[in-house]
Amino acid sequence: MSLNVLIIDDDPDIRDTLSAVLEKDHHNPVPLGSAEEALEHAEKAVFDLIFLDMRLGSTSGLELIPRLLDTSPWAKIVLITAHGTVESAVEAIRKGAFDYITKPFTPTHVRVIAERIDRLRSLERRVEALEEDRERLVPAPRLASRNAAMKRVLELSERVAESDATVLIRGESGTGKGVVAEAIHGWSGRRDGPFSTVNCPSLSPALLQSELFGHVKGAFTGAVGTKAGRIEVTEGGTLFLDEVGDLPGEIQPRLLRFLQTREYERVGDPKTRKADVRLIAATNRDLDEAVEEGSFREDLFYRLNVVSLTIPPLRERREDLEDYADHFLRFFAARYGRPSLRYADSARDYIMGHDWPGNVRELQNAIERATILSVGEEVTPESLPRTDTPAASPTNSARLTGIGSELVSLEEMERRYILHVLEKTDSIEEAAETLGVAPSTLWRRRRKYGI
Repeated sequence: MSLNVLIIDDDPDIRDTLSAVLEKDHHNPVPLGSAEEALEHAEKAVFDLIFLDMRLGSTSGLELIPRLLDTSPWAKIVLITAHGTVESAVEAIRKGAFDYITKPFTPTHVRVIAERIDRLRSLERRVEALEEDRERLVPAPRLASRNAAMKRVLELSERVAESDATVLIRGESGTGKGVVAEAIHGWSGRRDGPFSTVNCPSLSPALLQSELFGHVKGAFTGAVGTKAGRIEVTEGGTLFLDEVGDLPGEIQPRLLRFLQTREYERVGDPKTRKADVRLIAATNRDLDEAVEEGSFREDLFYRLNVVSLTIPPLRERREDLEDYADHFLRFFAARYGRPSLRYADSARDYIMGHDWPGNVRELQNAIERATILSVGEEVTPESLPRTDTPAASPTNSARLTGIGSELVSLEEMERRYILHVLEKTDSIEEAAETLGVAPSTLWRRRRKYGI
């Protein structure tokens, strides 16, 4: 992994020497001669390593350490001095410096420090990814497919991964758009960088803007400190915008500008920053229709739609159903301590005969439920959720969904049933799981019906 390195030293020979060593090892040095320039650059760009001279004219490098860490808390600062003493080393570490190097130093000293920090930053990024990773709670994603259309999607995904082109992934909710996005990142040259996901409809416009671009202290009520946005912390990696079709209109111009220039500003801060981030977006909406309706900017659509991938729904790739079902059963049987659990033939027939409108997510939820509820060593149709319920009488309908005996539109029935499920469950996540949809889809339905 190449490091972004800020060199702050008023001696041009030192700046040139450090730059030459770092460039030879494929890092990206930015040499500067003053504290003012350094602080300005640190606020605009992301640096992994900072070489800082102890004395910068009338400015003490020690006093600069907290100010640099305030704007770049992840940066590793190495103090340079010609007067190495135990006292100054201790003081530098106490103020937040990572290491200490004395003049004269050799290229080997610089390389050793850069290699240590390279390993440390890679480890930090992996830890950050693991903190967001749910592999311990859900099965690892399946990328193999027997379906010709899905195979083409995966082949194209591998090819486009080699570039930095923006990708728009289309498909119904639950088809695995996020899995494909993460696979593209994993196949790309950015694989060692962070992969971050922002779910566009899950936050209010103000919070979503802060989540993407960051904010400074006092930018809005509740902004008690400065926060880097996802764009900033995903430097060198891939940012996945899930359900981008629901991006609020007031944020669309800012995202468009970032796609065009890779520049942005934190909320409440006029200073322009740059970021090296690849963008992948996904939607289950018809964005062409949204552009015609005026709810989605045409220029933003074209910027996102450089490469378009469409994931077919599960009902159109039935040859994958059994593989998915077996994959999920193996995982959940191990997780819940039932390693000998298997499918009865009738359960396999049920799985293969169902359309799974919620796609892979619905199938996964159904198999987890069946793993928990099955009696004995076999999963039977009785432990799988039934959707082919008999026609209900007005009395039964009223008891189930509260729609009463009057005839209502399909939309009104959906609105009432969502209300019914929300009343019977303890959280949005549980309600979404019961309905067989993503929380973001449920959020959109609630917004649509004013629930």
